[in-house]
Amino acid sequence: MIDRSSFIGRDNFWCGKKVMVTGHTGFKGSWLSLWLQKMGATVAGYALAPASPENLFELASIRERMDSVIADIRDLASLSRVFEQFRPEIVFHLAAQPLVRLSYVEPVETFHVNVMGTVNLLETVRRSGHCRVVVSVTSDKCYENKEWVWGYRETDPMGGHDPYSASKGCAEIVNAAYRRSYFQSQDNHGVALATGRAGNVIGGGDFSKDRLVPDIMAAIVKGHPLNIRSPGAIRPWQHVLEPLAGYMLLAEKLWTHPKDFAQSWNFGLPPEDAKPVHWLVQKLNERWGSGMAWKLDTAPAFHEANSLTLDSTKAQVQLGWKPRWTLDHALAAIVDWYKAYQRGQPLREVMLRQIAAYEAAAANSLD
Repeated sequence: MIDRSSFIGRDNFWCGKKVMVTGHTGFKGSWLSLWLQKMGATVAGYALAPASPENLFELASIRERMDSVIADIRDLASLSRVFEQFRPEIVFHLAAQPLVRLSYVEPVETFHVNVMGTVNLLETVRRSGHCRVVVSVTSDKCYENKEWVWGYRETDPMGGHDPYSASKGCAEIVNAAYRRSYFQSQDNHGVALATGRAGNVIGGGDFSKDRLVPDIMAAIVKGHPLNIRSPGAIRPWQHVLEPLAGYMLLAEKLWTHPKDFAQSWNFGLPPEDAKPVHWLVQKLNERWGSGMAWKLDTAPAFHEANSLTLDSTKAQVQLGWKPRWTLDHALAAIVDWYKAYQRGQPLREVMLRQIAAYEAAAANSLD
C-alpha cells in the first residue's frame, strides 16, 4: 500500500480551493501560480508588475487562468480591499525584494517590503474571517550565518550580515509574533501560519539581475564571457519545484492539522549535495554544448556568505517532504527551458510538462 499522506494534491486537495499568491509575477511566484492552476485551484495574485520586460510571468502567460492584481504589498488599504474581494482560504506570501546585492543599494526599500510587507499581509489575514492557512516564505539567509559546514536547523538563531538577510530574519520574527499573539490559541478553524525557508533556487525563466543561472544562460546565448564574483562559494542549488512542492505540502498539512504544523520549516538539500559556483558554471556549459569562457570579476564586491546550507530533517520526517530531482536532472530541465525559449516554443507548455515530470518522480518514489 502506498502512503500518499506526503504526496502533493492527494484526494484532489487543491481542486476548487481559493488561493492567493503574493509576489505572483516573480520567478518563484510564476511557477507556483501555474502549478496551483494545474491542480485545479482558483488562484489570485497580488504583486508589483514584473521587474523587467523579459520575465517569466508574461512569457509563460501565467495570468491566463488567474486573477492578477498589480499593486504594492506595502499598501495595506489596497491589500485589504483585494483580500476581501477574493476571500482566499489559503495564502502563499512570496512578495519580497529578493536580491542581496540590491539590498545594499536600497536598504530602506528592502526592509519596507520584506518586513512591513509581511506585517501588512498578516494583519490583513488577522482581520479577515475566511483565511485558514498562510505559508510565509522567507529565506535560508534568515539565519545568523557562522559559515558552519553543517546545515542550520529551524531552532538556530535569526540574524543576517546584509540588509536582505537581516530583513528575512526580521520577517521570521514578525511571523512568530503574529502566530503566538493572534493565531496560536485558535482552534482548528482558526488561522494556521507557518514559514518556509529555502535558498539558491534555480530553474527555467529566472531573469533576475545578479543571479548566477540567468547570467550563465545570457552569456551562453550571447557568446560573451561570464564574470564570476566568487567561483569557490558553495551553494545548495535546487530546482524551483523542490521548495514549491514543500510549500504546497505544508499548506495541505496546515489545513488538516493546524496545531501540529504551524511552525518554521527548512526545504533544502543535504550539505553533501552543495556545489561551488564554478562547478555549476561548468555543468551548465557542458549541458548546453557551449564553449563559453568565464573570468573572475575583480570589481569591489559586497559581503556574501561563502557557505550556507539547511538541515531539512524536520521536513523529511514530519512532512514527508524530500528532494525528488537530482541536481543533474535540475540542470537538464533548465537547459530544456532556455532552449525552448530560444526556439520560440510555448513556455507555458514547457513548464507544465516539467511540473508533470516532477509529479511523476514524486509518485514513483512512493512505490
